[in-house]
Amino acid sequence: MDRSEKRRDPRIPLVLRVEYPSSAEPIRGVTENLSAGGLFLRTDRELPQGARVPLLVSFPGLLEPLEIEVEVVWCRAASADGPAGVAVRIPEDRFSDRAQLGRLVESVRTPRTEPTGRRYRVLVVEDNPHVIEMYEYALHRMRSGQERIDMAVDFGTNGHEALARLRTGSRVDLVITDLYMPVMDGFALLEQIRADPALMETPVVVISAGGQDARDRAAELGVDVFLRKPVQFIDVIQTVQMLLRIAP
Repeated sequence: MDRSEKRRDPRIPLVLRVEYPSSAEPIRGVTENLSAGGLFLRTDRELPQGARVPLLVSFPGLLEPLEIEVEVVWCRAASADGPAGVAVRIPEDRFSDRAQLGRLVESVRTPRTEPTGRRYRVLVVEDNPHVIEMYEYALHRMRSGQERIDMAVDFGTNGHEALARLRTGSRVDLVITDLYMPVMDGFALLEQIRADPALMETPVVVISAGGQDARDRAAELGVDVFLRKPVQFIDVIQTVQMLLRIAP
């Protein structure tokens, strides 16, 4: 996207699920930001500049899949500063796609929210104490406007501990889990959650350093959002806000 398009269509940092319906394999990625004119996609896929690609953009429980066609503008290689990705725009002849994306941007600016005063409970499943500390710091500082969100954060160091907490404690609104942990890994945890009628609707966010194989397997097991480590606080916060329908 050129400078004039960026000025005309301000970008919004937002994490949405992206699927490639034309692919023979179940490949999923996420957005980094979007505007009425295009998106930036976090993906390890090699997409040639100028190629036209159909996408399905969605957010579980909030946004029904939106099918659009985009054109690849430029690619970003993976580095210490961030994961690989591509910038895409809506081609000039796809007027309806631009209109749909514009309506999505407007809906994001006025998100739904539940009544104020509610307590939210998030379960973080992670065996690295430093990562746990960072997630707790971010979640406890979430706000809706000027109001701080009442956020209770529980922890488990593996899938076994997480399942025990999910099945015996207070209702959990959201699970954030790593994939590679001792005793029971995140794949097995996700499989158990989706197989349990009492837990199967619980939103699950995976935050992992795993590559495309891990992403694909998590997608097959029913993960709602997959974020790649190293992850930025803003990505965690925005994902939690969207899944819990909390206005920013």
